[in-house]
Amino acid sequence: MSVAGIQSNIYQRRWWTLIVIAISVLIVVLDSSIVNIALPTLQRELGATISDLQWIISAYIMVFAGLMLTTGSLGDRLGRARMLQAGIIVFAGASMAAAFSDSGTELIIWRAVMGVGGAMILPSTLAIIANVFPREERGKAIGVWAGLNGIGIALGPIIGGLIIENLSWRWMFFVNLPVAAVALVLGWFLVPNSLDPNPKRLDIPGTLLSMAALSTLVFGLIKSNDWGWSDARVVGSLGGAIVLIAAFTFWERHSAHPMLEIHLFRNRRFSAGVAAVCLMSLGLVGITFTLTLYMQFVKDFSPLQTGIRVVPLALGMFVGAGSADRLVRAIGTTRVMLIGFLGTAAVGAVASFWDVSTAYWQLGLVFAGLGFSLGYVAAPATDAVMGALPEGRAGVGSAMNTVSRMVAGSLGVAVLGSILSSIYSSSFSRAVSGVPGIPGEIVGPASDSVGAAIAIAERLPPALGEALSAIAKQSFMDGWQVMAYVTCGMSVVAAVFVLRFMPPRHEASEIEVDAVETAKARTGMTARRL
Repeated sequence: MSVAGIQSNIYQRRWWTLIVIAISVLIVVLDSSIVNIALPTLQRELGATISDLQWIISAYIMVFAGLMLTTGSLGDRLGRARMLQAGIIVFAGASMAAAFSDSGTELIIWRAVMGVGGAMILPSTLAIIANVFPREERGKAIGVWAGLNGIGIALGPIIGGLIIENLSWRWMFFVNLPVAAVALVLGWFLVPNSLDPNPKRLDIPGTLLSMAALSTLVFGLIKSNDWGWSDARVVGSLGGAIVLIAAFTFWERHSAHPMLEIHLFRNRRFSAGVAAVCLMSLGLVGITFTLTLYMQFVKDFSPLQTGIRVVPLALGMFVGAGSADRLVRAIGTTRVMLIGFLGTAAVGAVASFWDVSTAYWQLGLVFAGLGFSLGYVAAPATDAVMGALPEGRAGVGSAMNTVSRMVAGSLGVAVLGSILSSIYSSSFSRAVSGVPGIPGEIVGPASDSVGAAIAIAERLPPALGEALSAIAKQSFMDGWQVMAYVTCGMSVVAAVFVLRFMPPRHEASEIEVDAVETAKARTGMTARRL
């Protein structure tokens, strides 16, 4: 088949390719949220310790984040479709092994391997979109990709709740297998392979430094909530991460074949897009994390009921991300993202008025508004990052986008979680001191978190239990109010940042590929799958 025929087939099947990409994204995003629902069950049935439970979550996130830049770079070098399919195989194999785990340690190991597969899958999906879709359609396709991330986040608790209530916890991993099989088979026929037409030598020192830096940074952020910011292990992890990041930057600036060209950040759309993704994730992940606590411990919804009730958030994000491209074409990236961040600021202001008795219809409207506003940020920011790079470096761009989101999300959970926890503890201690009859030995454990207080209240006599539960819920809302103000403030800062630094349109720059290189990149797509 001629080059023109290959390009024609790729173009004609681009939306089918996006469907395969959507399925691949779904299994990764689902797994990031579905396991949280099963933690109490895993503790009971596997005899897992609290430390085991923490590592079941942390091992996946650390490996995922640590390998992202490496797998993105390898995808550019070896082929994105090959990397995607290899990642699906690794993810599915590790899922099957995880389902047969007989101990917490086994499950931690296989979750780490799943993180390897996820790191191979996610950067490849966005890079393939950047190479399959022409510039004029790429924003719409990326909007669908961003919206699907939101859908996956919402589906995780729902599917996890259904499985826990009706099946064994092992089905949380078995459910990945048929989805992976569909993505693998369809991907063989519908996803064209693409790669950098001028690949550099493998940057082994840069690869090792990036893995060490990102893993150490994410570990420190995750553990800051458990151990506290002043703990020597947290300080050491974060300090070590800063040193490793500095070493990575120095190496990449002086390497003849860097994994991540530092000069990419001279492109204003690329650097502003990465910063916007960070600012969005900083507030989004933090507030969605605390939303789960609010819905389950304050509103007394079950995990399944919580998952169902946050669907408006996912739908709002899907609609917002899917429709953002049309508005970008009309008024430019800057204004659309400005609308999005101001929308999230307004949502934060409204959420600060919530209390223990706020009706769900009010919550649902705010969820939908938050999702829609975030869609107006996520899709244009991602398109700005990907559109600023040569197509040959799409894998690295995709990895940078995802790494920024994950690291900022971990920081958001750590910072906002610390704010909420600190205010909850102080408010709870003051309020409980004025209630006679509450045993002094339970005050310390109950002041640790609202979940701990609710669990303790269930073991007390009804009158004392109700009093303790009411104090805990109100103390949580005291912290929630401050956290909502902080989220509102961060969104306003982000809006000012976008207005100041984000160019409204895609512009040619010194780091963009010229027409000849673009043609080479497109002809590098393999015809054998078509």
